[in-house]
Amino acid sequence: MDLSLPFRGSTATATGSLTRGALRGPRFRRLLPDVYVPADLPVDLAVRARAAAVWAGEGAVVSGWAAAELLGASCGPRDAPVDLIVRAGTTRPPSGVRLRRTRLRGDEITQRAGVAVTTPLRTAFDLARWAPNLVERVTGVDAVAHVWRLEVDRIRSLWRRHLGMHGGAGLAEVLGLADPRAESPMESRIRVALHVAGLPRPRVQHQVGPHRLDLAYPEALLGVEHDGAHHRAAEQARRDLEREAFLARTGWRVVRFASWTVLHEPDRIAREVEALLAVS
Repeated sequence: MDLSLPFRGSTATATGSLTRGALRGPRFRRLLPDVYVPADLPVDLAVRARAAAVWAGEGAVVSGWAAAELLGASCGPRDAPVDLIVRAGTTRPPSGVRLRRTRLRGDEITQRAGVAVTTPLRTAFDLARWAPNLVERVTGVDAVAHVWRLEVDRIRSLWRRHLGMHGGAGLAEVLGLADPRAESPMESRIRVALHVAGLPRPRVQHQVGPHRLDLAYPEALLGVEHDGAHHRAAEQARRDLEREAFLARTGWRVVRFASWTVLHEPDRIAREVEALLAVS
C-alpha cells in the first residue's frame, strides 16, 4: 500500500500497513474523513483531487478545475473545490468537495495518476459551463485546449451530444471567445477583460520578428502582456531587455500587467489599453 499519497486510513490499519497509533501520530494528517496523507506532503489541488477520489471510492470521476489540474492544464484557483461526478445516492460531501450528478459517457472518462478523471475534451466542456463567470470559463477552456491541442469545434460537437445539459446557455459566447493558442491563464483573463470592456479583439501570440507577443494590436503597434513572476529571474530579465530593444526599434509599444491587476483590476487593464489605442 502506497502511503506517500492520499490513502484510506481504515484500509491501512486493516491490512497492517499502519497501526492506529501511527495513523494518529505526527507522520500523517487527515485531509478528509478516513483519508490521510503524509504530514510533510504539500497539499495542492492535485493532492486534494486524489484525496477526494479516495474518499468517494469507485465510480466517482474527478472533473472541473481538479480534472484540469490532473491533466496538466492548471488554470483554477488554489482553493477551488474538487468536483466529482458521481452516481445518485452518494453521501453528503465533506468541505472542499462538490458532488455533481450529470450525464457522463464511458468515452468521456480517462485515467490520470491512478484516478478516474474526465477526458480533456469533457473537462473543457464542463469548465465552459461550470466556472463562475465568463472570464474563468474562457480561461479554463483555453488552458485545457492549449495543453491538449483541442480544436474548439470538437467542444462544440460534444455540446451537441449533450444538448439541454445544465449550464449550456452561455456556451456559445464562451466557445466564440476561446482560443487554444493562449499560452497562460493570465493571458486569457486579459483578453476576456478587453472583450468585456468592448475593445477590439487582439491577435493572440502575434509574431514580431523573432519574438511573440501574448496579445497584440498590429495596426496600433501595441502589445499587451502579463508580467509574470518568471520575468524576475536574471537570465529572463536579460532576454526581456533584448526583446524590448528589438520591439522599440520596430516601433512597438508593450504594456504589461501584474497578476494582481489581472485578477483584481480588470477594468484598469481595459482603460489603459483603450487610452493607448486612442493615441496610436
